[in-house]
Amino acid sequence: MSNLYDAAYELERTIRQSAEYNELKRRFAEVNADPAAKGMFENFRQVQMTIQQKQMMGQDISPDEIQQAQKTVALVQQNPKISGLMEAEQRMSMIIAELNKIVLKPLDEIYGSPQQG
Repeated sequence: MSNLYDAAYELERTIRQSAEYNELKRRFAEVNADPAAKGMFENFRQVQMTIQQKQMMGQDISPDEIQQAQKTVALVQQNPKISGLMEAEQRMSMIIAELNKIVLKPLDEIYGSPQQG
């Protein structure tokens, strides 16, 4: 019987060796090496986290907060280093979501589909 933890650690090693992961890591380092881009990105992340926390707690997000978030997104998307990082994050996120589907497939086969009768 194979050890599930060994398989998980092997998947981690494979992710770390992937082109997508290394591109994300490179772009993150590029943003962090540029003080202006780093500051903008940190501000963006803070706005993003604040809104997510409010949503998780069921709090309303004010129109001003929405407008500020939209301005922040527009600003960071104009920075090529940050927009490149965001694209790399999105690609990595899609891969993780696909891997998650694969890993959860056995449980989905048990619980996922209602029985046809």
